[in-house]
Amino acid sequence: MNMKKIFIFAVFIGLFGTICAQETLQQANEAYTQGDFARAVEGYQQTLAEKGASAEVYYNLGNCYYRLNQIAPAILNYERALLLDPGDGDIRFNLEIARLKTVDKIEPAGEFFLTTGYNAVKNLCSADSWSHIGIACFLLLLAALALFLFSRKIALKKIGFYTGMIFLVLTIFANLFAYSQKQKLIDRNTAIIFAPTVTIKSAPDASGTDLFILHEGTKVRIKSQLGEWQEIETADGNVGWIPSQDMEVI
Repeated sequence: MNMKKIFIFAVFIGLFGTICAQETLQQANEAYTQGDFARAVEGYQQTLAEKGASAEVYYNLGNCYYRLNQIAPAILNYERALLLDPGDGDIRFNLEIARLKTVDKIEPAGEFFLTTGYNAVKNLCSADSWSHIGIACFLLLLAALALFLFSRKIALKKIGFYTGMIFLVLTIFANLFAYSQKQKLIDRNTAIIFAPTVTIKSAPDASGTDLFILHEGTKVRIKSQLGEWQEIETADGNVGWIPSQDMEVI
């Protein structure tokens, strides 16, 4: 088989896979509108397996689990959707609604107000969106620099200088936000408790001292791993060890 035939065959396989994935997604959407949430779950999971991660599919999958009263999987999929599209208000709203059904009402530790503001702005867009904004601001920075360097009028030079400074700052922050959002997608250091009830231990061993209890749907941050145990931290700063099988990484 020559290279041309191989290329045509690869394109055909790719197109066939895309058509099948679209058909699966359409069937899942139809099942959802008909109230057959169990069948919709299967369709959305198959779509993710065929097409890869998608904020829309994770969101729909979260809605299905919520309708089936499976709160931990609902929260997990809302969180995964939010990682991909942090600026989506519908995802964030549904996530908060699902959290109201969890047993553990953990108040997050206090956060410096500048950090809160920074995170709020950062979460307005995804990593890709911030990258595009960064590129646009950089191009506008170059235009402002050209205006400053080549204009003969003092007023235009001042406009070029000050707008250039603004776009420089915007370019820097857009790239910082894009990098931060990308790291969140790569690191995946948060998880959702899936066990109905789990006792957090003082050491990575079943014989360790009981520290506190968590219930399904609670979000934790993973600090480290030792064998089949994970060291986790709750939003209020409590730390302990939990079996890996009792939680699912976001």
